[in-house]
Amino acid sequence: MVLAQETLTGKTVEQSTGNIIPFVNVVEKGTSNGTTSDTNGEFSLLVEKLPTTLRFTYLGYESQDINVTSSSPFTVSFTESASTLEEVVITGLATSVKRSNAANAVSSISSQELVGRASQPTLDAALAGKFAGALVTRNSGALGGGVSVKLRGITSVFGNSQPLYIVDGVYIDNSSISGAGLNFVSRAAAGGSSSSQDNPSNRIADLEANAIERVEVLKGASAGAIYGARAAAGVIIITTKRGKAGDTKVSVQQELGFNSIINFRGQRNYTRDIAENGFGEGQGDLFAQAQQNGNLVDYEKEVFGEEGFISNTYASVSGGSDNTTLYGSFSNREENGIVENTGYNRKSARLNVVHDFFDDKMKLFVGANYIDSSSDRGFFNNDNSGATIGVTLTSLPSWAQLSPNANGVYPDNPYGGSNPLQTIALITSRENVNRFVLGSTLDYDVYQGQNSSLKAQFRFGLDY
Repeated sequence: MVLAQETLTGKTVEQSTGNIIPFVNVVEKGTSNGTTSDTNGEFSLLVEKLPTTLRFTYLGYESQDINVTSSSPFTVSFTESASTLEEVVITGLATSVKRSNAANAVSSISSQELVGRASQPTLDAALAGKFAGALVTRNSGALGGGVSVKLRGITSVFGNSQPLYIVDGVYIDNSSISGAGLNFVSRAAAGGSSSSQDNPSNRIADLEANAIERVEVLKGASAGAIYGARAAAGVIIITTKRGKAGDTKVSVQQELGFNSIINFRGQRNYTRDIAENGFGEGQGDLFAQAQQNGNLVDYEKEVFGEEGFISNTYASVSGGSDNTTLYGSFSNREENGIVENTGYNRKSARLNVVHDFFDDKMKLFVGANYIDSSSDRGFFNNDNSGATIGVTLTSLPSWAQLSPNANGVYPDNPYGGSNPLQTIALITSRENVNRFVLGSTLDYDVYQGQNSSLKAQFRFGLDY
C-alpha cells in the first residue's frame, strides 16, 4: 500500500519589518513530525496528507497554528509577544536578550556561522572574527590554548579583562592555570607577569564548538544589570544544541588535515669573514670547515619542519517524543604541531535532555558534558634567560653542531642559553584536563492569564 505524501515548504519572517526569523520550530499538530527553519528562514516538512495543521513557535513571538490545504510555498509572519520578551529581561536568568531592551551592544551568531566554514581547535579561537568589537588574540602559537577574548572598550592593567562565560545557565570557570616551572627556567617573570611564560590556557577552550547552537555577546549596562559585577568585562552566553521531536537522527562528521609552515624566513649567507667578525675569533674556521664537510644546518627547518596531522571526529544523535527530547554527541580531536613532541588531543562527550510535565506547565532541562584533554606546548614565548627554543634560534649559526652523540648525549650550545634540539627532545610541558560540567533548569508556569503570567525558574550548575 502506497500513501500519498506532501512536502510543505515556506519561510518565517517578522511581520513588522519583514526580516527573516531563523530556527523557528515547525511541528505538525498532534504528531511528533517536525522541523526547524534554517538560517534563511526556510523550512521543508513532509506530511502524510492534506489538509493538516502546523504549529509555529519561537521565543519572543506569538505562537500560531496554520491550517494548510495545499503544498504551495507560503510565508509565516510573526508578531512580537510583549509579555514574553519582558519576562526574559526581568528574570535576569535569560539566555537571550532582546536588542531593543539592551542598553549596550548585543550580538549573536549561530552554530553554522561558528563552525560552518573553518574548523578551529578551540571554542575561543572559533570566535575570532565573528563578533564586531570582540578582540580575539593568541597569546602564543601553542596548540589547544593561549587565546584571550576582550570586548571593545574594556581594558585593565592588573585586573582580569576576560568576559564572563555562561553555558546553559552555568557560570563557567575560565581560570588560566600556569605550567610547571617554565617561568623559573626562562626567568620571564623578571620582565612582568609571572604567568607570561607558562602558556596558561583559557578553560573555555575545553568546550566543543560543534555542540553549540547559539553564542551571544552582551556588554555594558545590560550585562551588569543581569549578571552583576562579574559582568564588568562583558558576558558571552552559550546555548548548546537540543534534541528535536521526531525520528532519531544520527550524524557523523570527519575532518582531516595537516599543519605545516608555509614560508621559512631562511638563513643568512655567511662567509668566513662574516662568521669571524660576528661570532668571534676562530668562528670563521669553524664555518669554513662545516661548509667544506657539508655540515651546515638550517636550524629553522630542523625545529619547525614537522608536518602535523590533524584529525577531528564529531558524532551526534538527536530525537525524542513530544514530551522528551535528547541530544547526545561525542568528539575527538587530535592535532600534532610543526615542532616535534607538541600537540593537542581532546575528547568530549555531551548529553542534553529536555522533558515536559503536566501538559507543558513544567519543563526540565539537564545537560552534562565531560572533557578529557591533553596539550603538549613545548618551550616558547617570553624569555629573559635565552633558554627558550625561539629565542635560542635567533643567535644560532648554521655551523653549530648540536646533535647528540652515539650515547644520546647532547652537547652544550656555546651560542645560546640552551640546546634547542635537546629541549625539543627531552622537555615535557604537558597540561592534562579532566572536566565535568552539569547544568539543570526547571521552569514552572505558576499562573498563565490573558494579560499576565508568572513563572518560577530554578537553576543548578556544576563545573568541576
